[in-house]
Amino acid sequence: MSKTWVFRNQTSYNRFWDGRNHFTVIITSVRNLTRSFLANSHHFPLADRIETDRIIRILIAILYATKNHLRASWGADNISGAAINSPTENPTLTPEYSDLLPKGLYGCDDRGLGLMLQLTFFVEQYIKKGTDKGWFHAPQASQMQVQLNVLADAYGRMETIRLTPIPIAYLIHQKQVLALFGCVLPFALVNKMDYWSIPVVSLIMFTLYGIDGIASQLEDPFGYDRNDIKMDFIVEDIRSEISVLLEEWKRAGEQGYEMFVGEKQGAAGAGQAGAVSEADGVL
Repeated sequence: MSKTWVFRNQTSYNRFWDGRNHFTVIITSVRNLTRSFLANSHHFPLADRIETDRIIRILIAILYATKNHLRASWGADNISGAAINSPTENPTLTPEYSDLLPKGLYGCDDRGLGLMLQLTFFVEQYIKKGTDKGWFHAPQASQMQVQLNVLADAYGRMETIRLTPIPIAYLIHQKQVLALFGCVLPFALVNKMDYWSIPVVSLIMFTLYGIDGIASQLEDPFGYDRNDIKMDFIVEDIRSEISVLLEEWKRAGEQGYEMFVGEKQGAAGAGQAGAVSEADGVL
């Protein structure tokens, strides 16, 4: 019995832990692509900067699309999503990411194509366009495509967890064995423990049924329950993070500054050259 329940609990927790790790892989890929796109588009003309802004928003939308797909929140044509009310953790009808999606986009979920996979086509096309225009050199573009492939791979692994439950035959047999064990255990203890067998058996069965309940909670870690992965809060946090990067990128492009630096690039370069000249004079 103990080995069966250890296996049951460990299998369920592995699903939870793997789901969280794969979601981290997707987040890391989005961060890497965002950094690469913004760092290499600082000098772009206005039309190309608008295209970069659009693709960064699509990268954020990929996180929302992944979350909704894993929850079977297919949505309508434009798949606006449903936000979470923080105090109650209940879904609301507030659109989450309609403003992040490309204009005119229509969903194909009714035909079996997830929105997340749709959005990766826009990212792939941007990388191809950047390579053709000379924004990225070939090895750099290759690394970006690797990040996009890693993102899609992690998405597929999370989808496997979501769509491959623990076999129902195993679960039914396990519950039958647990019930049978609970019926037989009192007769095994009553001769030695007398009336104490009642609280002892109750405690043992409470523990075993508790382990079974925990395992059931962890089997599908992508829902809205308290014990599920806090995907809503994680996605909102990453959106805030990337929004700051995007705002800083826009500020630097408009004012001719470096990102995260208050001086213009030319002024900073002149200051560094003067410092070198003074150092040479001292030497």
